[in-house]
Amino acid sequence: MAPRPLTPQEIEAALAELPGWEFAEDRLRRTYSFAGHFPAAAMVLHVAQIQEETNHHADLLLGYDSVGVSVNTHSVGGKVTELDVGLARRIEGIAPSHGARP
Repeated sequence: MAPRPLTPQEIEAALAELPGWEFAEDRLRRTYSFAGHFPAAAMVLHVAQIQEETNHHADLLLGYDSVGVSVNTHSVGGKVTELDVGLARRIEGIAPSHGARP
């Protein structure tokens, strides 16, 4: 079954469980901060691995000590679906192991 766009209420409920994430311009977004470049780069590599496993990909922006994540589902016209929420949850789950700051 193809994913369906989430309602504003469903997105709001998902964000309540994803601290630091926001909904803007039809995307879920979050920026993580790190103690330096290497942990940020390691986080990007780990996220890339998860994306390949799930066949669902976010836009990632690697800075010196930060990683920006922005995701929506292209197959439903660039709207947020449960695929995006699931990816955000997975990313949120690994962030502490890379030293992401709250």
